Parts: sequence; C-alpha cells; structure tokens
Amino acid sequence: LNASVGEIFFTSSATEANNMMLKNAVQDLGIRHIITSPTEHHCVLHSLDYLARNTSCTIDYLTVSPQGKIDMHQLEEKISKADQKTLVSIMFGNNEIGTMHDIQKIGELCRKHQVLFHCDAVQVLGNYPVDVQSLGVHFLSGSAHKFHGPKGIGLAYISSDTMLTPFIHGGAQERNMRAGTENVAGIAGLATALDWSVAKMAENHRHILEIKHAFIEALKHKITGVDFNGSEDATTLAHILSVSFPPHPAGDLLVMNLDIAGISASSGSACSSGIETDSHVLQAIGHDSRRRTIRFSFSPFTSLEEIAFASEKIAALVT
Repeated sequence: LNASVGEIFFTSSATEANNMMLKNAVQDLGIRHIITSPTEHHCVLHSLDYLARNTSCTIDYLTVSPQGKIDMHQLEEKISKADQKTLVSIMFGNNEIGTMHDIQKIGELCRKHQVLFHCDAVQVLGNYPVDVQSLGVHFLSGSAHKFHGPKGIGLAYISSDTMLTPFIHGGAQERNMRAGTENVAGIAGLATALDWSVAKMAENHRHILEIKHAFIEALKHKITGVDFNGSEDATTLAHILSVSFPPHPAGDLLVMNLDIAGISASSGSACSSGIETDSHVLQAIGHDSRRRTIRFSFSPFTSLEEIAFASEKIAALVT
C-alpha cells in the first residue's frame, strides 16, 4: 500500500475500521462537515447517521448519475464553500453495482482545498493497485475476505499526519490504537492472501474479465430485456456485475431459486442478501423498482463452465 508500518492497524473488519476512522475524526480532529455519496456501504452511511444525530457534525450528500458516479464539479463546489473543518468520504469501488470513483482526482481536490479524505477500499484491495501516497488519502479501509483471506480480519490505514485516539479502550495492543488480543492467525492470513493477490493481480484480472464478458453475453443472448446497473466500461469493478431483469412473476423469488439451484448470488450487498426490495444504492441511481436486480461476483476460481451453468439456470427462471 506504500504505507509505513506505523500507519497500519488491524481490526475485526472494515466495518470496524470505517466506524473508528469516521467517528474518531470527528472526536479527535474537529471535523464538523462530512461530504459523502448516497451509495456508500451501510457501515459508512450508518456511522454518518449516528454522527448527524449525536454530534454537531453535518453530513452533505452528493448526487450520483444513473451509473452511480459522483459529480466532481459538485464535489469541488461543496469543498470550496465549506466553512468548517471538512472530511470527504468516498468509496473506491461500489460493492453492489461495481462503479469506481476517480480516487486520484478526489485526492487532488482534497489536497488543493486542505480537507481530509477517507476511502472505503474494501472492493479494490488485492484486485487493483492501491498506493496511499499517490492517492492522497488520510484514511483507508480493507477486509481480508475480499481477496481470499479469512473472514473476521480487516485493516485501517491512518496517515501519520492524522493519527487518532483508540476507538476500543483496554490494553496496549496495536501500538495503543486498538485494545484486545490480536487475531494473529487472521492477520497472517490477511498478509498471505494480499501477497498472493498482488502477485497474481494482472493474471487474475484478465481471467475475471473473460468470465464476466462471457456471462454478460450469455445473459443478453438468453434473456430479452436484460440490463446491467453501473458503468459498463473500465471504470467498473471487474469482479462485480449487477444484473437488472425485466418484470417477471418469479422475480421476487429469484435469489431463493438461484440458491436452490446451487448458485450463490445476492439482491444487493452480501450483508443484505436476503432483502428483496431495491437497496439504497439502486434507489440512488433511479433503478426501476419493477425490475429485479441480482448481484453476481466473480473470482479467479470461477470457471467458464460455472458461468454457462448459471446462465442456463437463470434463463429458465426468468423467461
């Protein structure tokens, strides 16, 4: 990540890391204004809801395009007009629709106007290069299970220029930053998985794109009126595909029927996989609620045979 050893702290999850960095930035650094987007992960949005209710910090939400992109001009306008100490919180890549934001450019805007920058990079670490110095982030989060490490271990990057006080109090673990016995096995698993993912990044990326394009073409061929949420160019995560199906009597049971068929997918983020209504992300991009959206994820271990099997089963359920 191009961070120093003293800037990395291990947590139970990226959810904990995001809670710690956002809430303690308000508590310790005097942040009174946070600019974010309505398509952030719930651990960010719910933390910001808490801050809005319980502190004097105000939360400013950007509008997003139908592809889930923020408006850079709107962001700079809000930053330039800020009259209180400000932090920008924008995720690197969206966990539901895959849309990626230009974190480099956002970092440049934050540097230009001297505001702090927090980035949820959960979907990107291990899949794309991340250099915290060139990105200009002050806070960044990651989670091991997104790059084939164990569940229950995350990381927080906190710039040495913006060090915080502990979120969890107790012992002196993690250089007095995060009390509690360290999850040594989880940390070792995270490091091993990240090493492997970075070493195989280019190879894995090519394979995942091949799988994804094959799946898209199969669905287009088999299902009339199928559509895809988010960007359909290089500014979308290779391993995420949000598929919007036309209205169908079996639409509300689609996730359950896919599960019965042996296909793991979700109606939104994995944290909300049982919910059958449009998520906050789909509502923010103006998705037609009559259509059913399913999120599919791909990995270096997904095969073309699995893609063919899945597309056949899906077509049988919605046509």
